Order: sequence, then C-alpha cells, then structure tokens
Amino acid sequence: MPLFWKPYTSDVTDFIQSLKASKPTLEADQRAGRALLWDRRLDRGALAEWREAKVPQQPYVYQTKTDA
Repeated sequence: MPLFWKPYTSDVTDFIQSLKASKPTLEADQRAGRALLWDRRLDRGALAEWREAKVPQQPYVYQTKTDA
C-alpha cells in the first residue's frame, strides 16, 4: 500500500457529498418533507372503522356470482 493511498469513493458518493456541502440544509429539508406526509399519528378509531367496513374481494373479479 503506497504512503499516499486514497480510499476509493464512487461518483455517486462524490456527488452526494458535494451536494451536501453546497446545501447544508438539505437533510433538514428532507426530514421536514418526510414529516409532512409520512410521520403522522394514526387515528386508531378511524383505522378500526376502515378495517371493519372493508368488503372482501372475490377471487376472480370479472366472474359473476353464482349460487353453486
């Protein structure tokens, strides 16, 4: 191993590191965007009602129902 050996980094890693260096608020903005859509508290009552109201789908949807 040479004295001035530099570990390999891919082009993608270099791009992400340069992007984070040019925009330091990137990760905070990503977390804020995630919190808008995904990090929410669930209403357990509404979820239970939704599960109870769900109608089971027949195995083949285009087949007419027959009393066999």
